[in-house]
Amino acid sequence: MSPSPYNVGLLGLGTVGSAFAKLLEERSEAIAALTGRAPTLCGVLTTSRGSFQDVLDSSELLVELIGGIEPARQYLLDAMQAGRHVITANKQLVCEHGEELFDAARQHGVQLRFEAAVAGVVPVVRVLQESLAGAHVERIHGIVNGTTNFILSEMERGASYPDALAEAQRQGIAEADPSADVSGRDAAAKMAILARLAFGTPVALKDVRYEGIEHLHADDMQYARELGLGLKLVGTAERLNGGISVRVHPTFLYGGHPLASISGPFNAVTVESDAITEITMSGPGAGGRQTASAVLGDLVSVICERAAPAPPAQPLPLVSDVSSAFYLHMEVADRPRALAAVAGLLGEHGASIKSVSQRGLGENARLVMVTHPISESRLREATRLIGELEFVGSVPRTIRVIEEEFL
Repeated sequence: MSPSPYNVGLLGLGTVGSAFAKLLEERSEAIAALTGRAPTLCGVLTTSRGSFQDVLDSSELLVELIGGIEPARQYLLDAMQAGRHVITANKQLVCEHGEELFDAARQHGVQLRFEAAVAGVVPVVRVLQESLAGAHVERIHGIVNGTTNFILSEMERGASYPDALAEAQRQGIAEADPSADVSGRDAAAKMAILARLAFGTPVALKDVRYEGIEHLHADDMQYARELGLGLKLVGTAERLNGGISVRVHPTFLYGGHPLASISGPFNAVTVESDAITEITMSGPGAGGRQTASAVLGDLVSVICERAAPAPPAQPLPLVSDVSSAFYLHMEVADRPRALAAVAGLLGEHGASIKSVSQRGLGENARLVMVTHPISESRLREATRLIGELEFVGSVPRTIRVIEEEFL
């Protein structure tokens, strides 16, 4: 007896949509052998082809790959109201309107899946929703933007930021307008989604503090190598003092951290919990076929009825003043007791020095330090005062450092 068809409607036939349609055709027979249903494309909607109502009427499930907020948001709400399961790769939509979509899925008893919205083919959404649903997740660190990771990998090899960005654009890794990636905004949207899943609290893009990579210097990379550090754009979501902190910043990592070895356009996410200690997932972070593969994985989960809608959110307070180790880069005039004066100001604000390096003599020396953890507010005040010292050229550049290692 042949397997019954499972009718899939597709909204959008761009790079990812076309790759999904092709992959669905290739894998339909294998999925049928696994699930007993043969997924079949029953209708496609584009700007010049098809109608939403026709696609909706003929389908059991809708895949949304058109991007943006509207009309994608309304399409998904209408589909769920009509009893259709939905899959989307739209991180912007899930980040900004996730609670509305989750509520609709619960209300109408359908599944809302969005694995491809975060970290490409890395199955972190499915792991948080299913495998670790019973774990009390304490912290997530993620390299969730392949463009910035590629640029930083090139800079670690000696390229300047403009040259690294140009190479990323030449290879099709960076968009012609890379601002959402290099500013950290793209990663911030993805970390908001992961925080909602991990902690069960509503998190929107406005709740995420983020900083990009445009201001980084090649000499930061050089000093980092001397100090045994590697630089990544890292998103962090963690429980702190009864609340949560969600942020994205350039961050130095020591070699024993699982994210330190992730290079090129790859993504990786670490999840920490008392129950599991730490697990790391990594894989390609972008590309039409890779994203389509994540969408197809969601489709299999829906057919197998593996997932339930996200539970209602329980608001937690946002913690803004977070402690971290820091890298400090200062342009100084080499004067007697200069180092002692800088160390003294840091000490007065609660920071001790883990390592220090000086290069050059005379009026154009450079002083680099790594501190032990200190709150951001205390460090900010200390660096303001350091910048006012007569032998310091400007307020020190600061980059966060994750001290944690898993060896």
